[in-house]
Amino acid sequence: MRRLTKKKALHLVKGLDAFPKVPDSYVETTASGGTVSLIAFTFMVILAFLEFFVYRETWMHYEYEVDKDFKSKLRLNVDITVAMKCQYIGADVLDLAETMVASDGLNYEPVNFELSPQQRFWHMTLQHIQERLREEHSLQHVLFKSLMKDSPSSLPPREDQPSQPQAACRIHGHLYVNKVAGNFHITVGKAIPHPRGHAHLAALVSHDSYNFSHRIDHLSFGEKLHGTINPLDGTEKISPDHNHMFQYFITIVPTKLNTYQIAADTHQYSVTERERPINHAAGSHGVSGIFMKYDISSLMVRVTEQHMPLWKFLVRLCGIIGGIFSTTGMLHGMTGFLLDVLCCHFRLGLYRQKEDPLLDQQAVNEKVIPTEDPSLPH
Repeated sequence: MRRLTKKKALHLVKGLDAFPKVPDSYVETTASGGTVSLIAFTFMVILAFLEFFVYRETWMHYEYEVDKDFKSKLRLNVDITVAMKCQYIGADVLDLAETMVASDGLNYEPVNFELSPQQRFWHMTLQHIQERLREEHSLQHVLFKSLMKDSPSSLPPREDQPSQPQAACRIHGHLYVNKVAGNFHITVGKAIPHPRGHAHLAALVSHDSYNFSHRIDHLSFGEKLHGTINPLDGTEKISPDHNHMFQYFITIVPTKLNTYQIAADTHQYSVTERERPINHAAGSHGVSGIFMKYDISSLMVRVTEQHMPLWKFLVRLCGIIGGIFSTTGMLHGMTGFLLDVLCCHFRLGLYRQKEDPLLDQQAVNEKVIPTEDPSLPH
């Protein structure tokens, strides 16, 4: 009984076979079919190979949400060289809540403003990358994914010892500021605490020594990532006169970066700049210096590196193989049908041309002789 039930089940399963087997004696192979099969297999291999490269590629996915973190501190990373002596200038931050952040975390290093050949090459390379980033915004995806591990993230050290005196000052380091709008500035004199506001001790510095020509090697917000390039990196400004004001208006966007190489909380920013001479006689009032006014966006960007899932790659691969197999089969069948129709028509025409002309003439000469009606009078 069990054997009978097993045979019935096996017979039922065989009846559901959607791939019936054709005996080899019923299969006819042709040269045209072999050629089409070879072309189809070649296309399958090429497209499957290209699809594998698409599967290995990743892309950046952007999501936007409200930034709910307003209690933490914001890190400000600075590396600026000013063409003035360190004892003549001071840097600090004054935010919208009138909180003054001293430059305790910044280092003042006497340097030469002119770069060495190696440093100048690094600076020109950075400026060239910035130009390409302004033209091709999609390059930012490449920077997020690669983080340019092989590129130096800061100005390389000087390889020579110049004979000129070190008349410039390199201000570098980091500060922690409140997550509110603020103003980071470098101006004449050291900052001093004042109960009624903010002041710099600039009375002892001569106006003839003012020179706010500067070079921004690095300026970023948040966690400092090796290899990233920010909008102001590589900026160089030369002051045409002693009393000159440089202003940068910065909008900061909190960014959570999550790639296959790194996960970090950083900040992107956009910037517009303006500069003007200070001439009180002409109505251009202000204070000479470098002023970076920043504001923080309430939206946060979440950047995630994504990859094509394996099941999707397999589905696309099956679609490629099945599509090419079906398409080439239909094209081969259609081409064979058209060739058969044309060849049969051609052969039929040749057969008619080869028919016996004597038989045709005999068929023409045959006449039907009518019989006489006996009822008609003679």
